[in-house]
Amino acid sequence: MIQINKKLTLAEFLALPVCDVANEFIEGQVVTKVLPKRFHAGVQKALLILIDIWAKNRGHLYSEWAVLLKRNNADWVPVPDITYVSYNRLAADWIEDTACPVAPELVIEIISPGQTFGELNQKATDYLAAGVLRVWIVDSQARSVTIFYPDAPPRTYTKSTPITDSIFVGLELTPQQIFQLAGLPNK
Repeated sequence: MIQINKKLTLAEFLALPVCDVANEFIEGQVVTKVLPKRFHAGVQKALLILIDIWAKNRGHLYSEWAVLLKRNNADWVPVPDITYVSYNRLAADWIEDTACPVAPELVIEIISPGQTFGELNQKATDYLAAGVLRVWIVDSQARSVTIFYPDAPPRTYTKSTPITDSIFVGLELTPQQIFQLAGLPNK
């Protein structure tokens, strides 16, 4: 784990050595992400499986990929649980071992133990203000997916309600599929 007690520049943050935990860059500070537990990891895996088939030949889909954004006019480097960027925003032949240099179309955050929906609600607002088109907050306890939009109020999906979106043509899944594939017991 990296312990730093001074504000860093974005360049200094990006030059830090790779470590065994994910760190985000917020207001010049290195902030360690909450370590995920089994439900979180299972949901992340299920989402990657379900979305990966659709994303093939459409865009980049990765877990725990840092993203270069701005928040309150300051550099911000969050590490979403899942990031999707279409080839329209980031070319298919872009191959760099760096943080994502553009605002993704989709970021997914899965609520971890110790996190609240309210905290991630604010983070979703920050993502949208930074140019992300959709933010999904996945709650494994409530078995729900709440989708945030830049031009409409959030919408929460549960059970077998299909999740579809005009910017992700052809992608259709349900919370029930996600949580079943993750091996979570029914509620």
